[in-house]
Amino acid sequence: MSVNNTRPITPELVAEHGLNEEEYQRIVELTEREPTFTELGIWSAMWNEHCSYKSSKKWLKTLPTEGPQVVYGPGENAGVVDIGDGDVVVFKMESHNHPSFIEPYQGAATGVGGILRDVFTMGARPIAAMNALRFGEPDHPKTKHLVSGVVSGVGGYGNSFGVPTVGGEVNFHPRYNGNILVNAFAAGLAKADSIYISKAEGIGLPVVYLGAKTGRDGVGGATMASAEFDDSIEEKRPTVQVGDPFTEKCLLEACLELMATGAVIAIQDMGAAGLTCSAVEMGARGDLGVRLNLDDVPVREENMTAYEMMLSESQERMLMVLRPEKEAEAKAIFVKWNLDFAIVGETTDDLRFSIHHQGEEVANLPIKELGDEAPEYDRPWVEPGTHSPQEPHVFAPPDDYSAALLHLIGSPDLCSRRWVWEQYDTLIQGNTLQLPGGDAGVVRVEGHDTKALAFSSDVTPRYVEADAYEGGKQAVAECYRNLVATGAKPLASTDNLNFGNPEKPEIMGTFVAAIRGIGEACLALDMPIVSGNVSLYNETNGEAILPTPTIGGVGLIDDWNSMARIGSADAGDVLFLVGTEATHLSQSIYQREILGEETGPAPEVDLQMERARGEFVLAAIRSGYASACHDISDGGIAIALAEMCMASGEGATCDLAITYPHAALFGEDQARYIVAVDDEWANMFAANSEGSGVSFERIGTVGGDKLIINDLVDISVEDLKTAHESWFPNFMGQQQFADAAE
Repeated sequence: MSVNNTRPITPELVAEHGLNEEEYQRIVELTEREPTFTELGIWSAMWNEHCSYKSSKKWLKTLPTEGPQVVYGPGENAGVVDIGDGDVVVFKMESHNHPSFIEPYQGAATGVGGILRDVFTMGARPIAAMNALRFGEPDHPKTKHLVSGVVSGVGGYGNSFGVPTVGGEVNFHPRYNGNILVNAFAAGLAKADSIYISKAEGIGLPVVYLGAKTGRDGVGGATMASAEFDDSIEEKRPTVQVGDPFTEKCLLEACLELMATGAVIAIQDMGAAGLTCSAVEMGARGDLGVRLNLDDVPVREENMTAYEMMLSESQERMLMVLRPEKEAEAKAIFVKWNLDFAIVGETTDDLRFSIHHQGEEVANLPIKELGDEAPEYDRPWVEPGTHSPQEPHVFAPPDDYSAALLHLIGSPDLCSRRWVWEQYDTLIQGNTLQLPGGDAGVVRVEGHDTKALAFSSDVTPRYVEADAYEGGKQAVAECYRNLVATGAKPLASTDNLNFGNPEKPEIMGTFVAAIRGIGEACLALDMPIVSGNVSLYNETNGEAILPTPTIGGVGLIDDWNSMARIGSADAGDVLFLVGTEATHLSQSIYQREILGEETGPAPEVDLQMERARGEFVLAAIRSGYASACHDISDGGIAIALAEMCMASGEGATCDLAITYPHAALFGEDQARYIVAVDDEWANMFAANSEGSGVSFERIGTVGGDKLIINDLVDISVEDLKTAHESWFPNFMGQQQFADAAE
């Protein structure tokens, strides 16, 4: 064997690979000898947190994943959901947190590339992307550089590939100072009878390498993503992959063309752990062995070892099991697209993962045990504490309500994200119906006259920190409301569960409680989890991020002609509050930004009420009653009204029923919407609300050039826009492209 492969296995080397002593002893038992250096790398890649979900698997099994609309749930590259007429939507969300902190441009760019491959590996053409980004406090010395690099990376890859970015989130908090979050979402369309999965079938069939060449970038990336950061973070820079969106676009077209020939038996993206994970998953799922000859792997660097080739995470690569009679036809397609096509192995009947390099066998391992025998931990956990309710009167009211509203609308978490999304191509493909800035992104379903899909991404980490169970429910509920507010029936969801070190019982307890809340909400709102990702060890020097279980949701609009928008209200429309007066100020943006506190309980989420009010609003939109709609979330009804006024350019005069003015305006009670209704239909809307048993209040009318709320708020729409649009450009200054070019 090569010198590299005979490197002695020491306890220090085992620890460097993210394995503990018990795990290593189990590996020795399964290998039936001490592993070689290459084999140790393969075991560590398959058994790290990022690939095996060893700390979270027990709890992920409790989530609802089935429904009549679900074609494929968790376990494949992406979830697949039926949208009728022989079509399916394929979607997933995944993290690229650690790489994006180390190298923001390439980390974010390859995060986008990876999630797009997960979608088109299934046979779907990507139609939409989103991203949920969380950064440290704006004053932190690294924040501006990270924002600039990440936004440039997301745009640089997505724009070049040719997929519209239709929504997402951008938030700031000191707890992300040392560990930012970059969660990437993609969705695609496919025919229900043309879905491709990773399960290999047949013995002696060619295993084919497709796409770009293999280099040393990303070696050990999955292991790096399964560990905390410390002061040696800069040493991890070589573990970040380098992306090429133009190659990925060619790979997309070549793969879809190849699939149309019937040549593909199974196909798998080379993502985390590269060639190792893709080969093992394809073989193990099909109860087959795989034999690889690394001498046939296309490489772009000289003298690469077997270890490096097996653990490289070079981008834009696929692995496929091919019908032998289609080899010439398949190869011609990839040659035409100027991509590598190489037969690198075959399927076997011995359930072994055998790897050959330079005439020697450098690894021979039991393929099922590599995946199926990965540790599954029931980590110790403690139930998170909860806070006592706080009455609204204990919170100080502002001296000036108009000034407070202007301050909030221009604060980092509530200001316009235009600076961000204008760097993304939001209109490419020509099917985008709603730009970022509303409740959800909406894209036409090509080939249909009226059908559209809505996409939203949501979580409120400060709620999860205060009460993980309620915060988990709220993440799903807000995603549900954002879809409903466009007129979309929520179909299903994907999750990206970002937490700290699961070996700490209090963090594991927060994870368990959040999963419990997410599961209950998905069940109650009929939004099963069909795909997702867990990202743990998001800590630096022992300080964890805020718990951030991001929920990405997809909804179906039958007729986009009756779709609602945040800014489509007309002068004379009547404004209705669906829901009740707000009282909850704990953990609100008002409490944090105006009072300088983050205390108390998260708002409670009544899932039956969420569903009842959501179904009523959805019916009103689909029946043509609603000219505009917006859910009420961060900042309460005052912020929601201000956002609707800015989006439409119309003012509003409102008279709210008020007990505690600051709570009524800025409270963040759940299950609430503002609906604008044509004056002609206002009485009918009210009658339907009463008949449905849904709480509502007629709160005002649209028109004029000011937002007036009782005798508390009187601000021109222009002043609102100025405050709303100023923060991001002022914060970034001329940094928009400078950092990305460095």
